[in-house]
Amino acid sequence: MSFIEQKFNIPELKGISKRNIEEHLKLYAGYVKHANLVLEKIEELKEDAEKNAYALGEVMRRFGFEFNGMRNHEVYFRSLEGGPTPISTSGPLAKAVGQTWGSLDAWLAECKAIALTRGIGWAMLYYDPASKRLLHAWVDEQHLGQLQACSLILGLDMWEHSYVADYQPSGKKQYVEDFFANLNWDVIEKNFKEAQK
Repeated sequence: MSFIEQKFNIPELKGISKRNIEEHLKLYAGYVKHANLVLEKIEELKEDAEKNAYALGEVMRRFGFEFNGMRNHEVYFRSLEGGPTPISTSGPLAKAVGQTWGSLDAWLAECKAIALTRGIGWAMLYYDPASKRLLHAWVDEQHLGQLQACSLILGLDMWEHSYVADYQPSGKKQYVEDFFANLNWDVIEKNFKEAQK
């Protein structure tokens, strides 16, 4: 069974152009396509797994990159669907954020600081079902650094393709501000609710 490219209903955004979103969606489509191609290659190589052990290992490494790129972008684009909505200051997510970081403002400041890490990657907010708490993470490359057994609640793409066309490299901080201004917090709340099941 193949992975299916998702479609997203993303309205006009503050700061992030329609053209940039269209180009970014093409990159996402590439992750879906290549995740499927890699799975096909794995099927081919495993017919003689012992002979193809090295190639199989390399292709499996590539699969982690393509698959996580696909899923991370799905979380990213879903969070922009339907237009911006405010975060509920009395909802379950705000309460969990308060328990971990003391306040929404303190959490947001830390999250934005992580997003401004030098280099390419993702600023992530996860829910860990084992400890029942929220965790931040910086993920350099998609096949390395994702938090095991945690659910992704919010993913901020900080690879240059996500912002440089609209902001230039020097506008990274404004892109982060605009991303949060464009978020549909109802989607983030839903992600959090689903993660707790």
